[in-house]
Amino acid sequence: MRSSAIAVSGLRKAYGDKVVLDGIGFDVAAGSIFSLLGPNGAGKTTTVNVLTTLMKADAGTVRVAGHDVVTATKQVRAAIGVTGQFAAVDDLLSGRENLQLMADLKRVRSGDPVVTRLLERFDLVESADKPAATYSGGMRRKLDLAMTLVGNPQIIFLDEPTTGLDPRSRRAMWGIVRELVAEGTTIFLTTQYLEEADQLADQVAVLNQGRLVAQGTPEELKRQIPGTHVRFRFADLYELDAAARVLAGSARDDEELTLRVPSNGESRSLLALLSRLEEHTINAQEFSVHTPDLDDVFLALTDPTSTDPTSTEHTSMEVIAQ
Repeated sequence: MRSSAIAVSGLRKAYGDKVVLDGIGFDVAAGSIFSLLGPNGAGKTTTVNVLTTLMKADAGTVRVAGHDVVTATKQVRAAIGVTGQFAAVDDLLSGRENLQLMADLKRVRSGDPVVTRLLERFDLVESADKPAATYSGGMRRKLDLAMTLVGNPQIIFLDEPTTGLDPRSRRAMWGIVRELVAEGTTIFLTTQYLEEADQLADQVAVLNQGRLVAQGTPEELKRQIPGTHVRFRFADLYELDAAARVLAGSARDDEELTLRVPSNGESRSLLALLSRLEEHTINAQEFSVHTPDLDDVFLALTDPTSTDPTSTEHTSMEVIAQ
């Protein structure tokens, strides 16, 4: 079992009468990606500010890289890197000069080889000596993350790391994040893209009105939301009628010749449904498993007026029956 890179317990923060964090707690395993989700004003930025020593909490304990954020601030800062929503690069300096400046600020010995390796790793060699003002959005984000890596931080806080990037640049950034984790780095991620958390995160926590309303892997959170079902398609109305009588609780679509049956999405549940059809010699031409995605989870947990996640279907597996 991996040790905790971040351990938070009973974290509280208020501004006057407004409670921003109401006793939240979570653990982030070393060498993993932890994603904190929540609507605007949920307390995500406050949480990150406390964890990165930029703000003091009113109550609770926070340990980052094994150090208390209050009593061992210097040790915490030496162990972390922070990349904000907007790239913190100096437009007047070149990419190389930005990295060298960071190496100097962090008093990194042999800064030149470190800068060269980072330029190579982030595919910035050709633009290394051009002003950062000429960089594209994706290049600026890569340079910003490269600057964060100067000094080899154990834990990196990524706040909206792909905001404003095109899909190609976003996926390139995902690849870099995965490489960092493979090397043992811990990533604390906040993002407005639910797909990003779904693709990257080992663990997800949903923060709403200062409280953690759910924690778990993306798959665990999806299973908490109703809406998972199996959809069968039949050759004609006769087969559809027969299946509807056999599979209780199903919803039919006569035009599409489909039947939607509630399910937990597990193989045992699917096998039971197929066995029921087989017992009555009913043949489905196609069947597919549909599950809610993190967008559905997010809406269900943070917006009480959200619609039923079953209204939007997300295919996770499709099989054509022979």
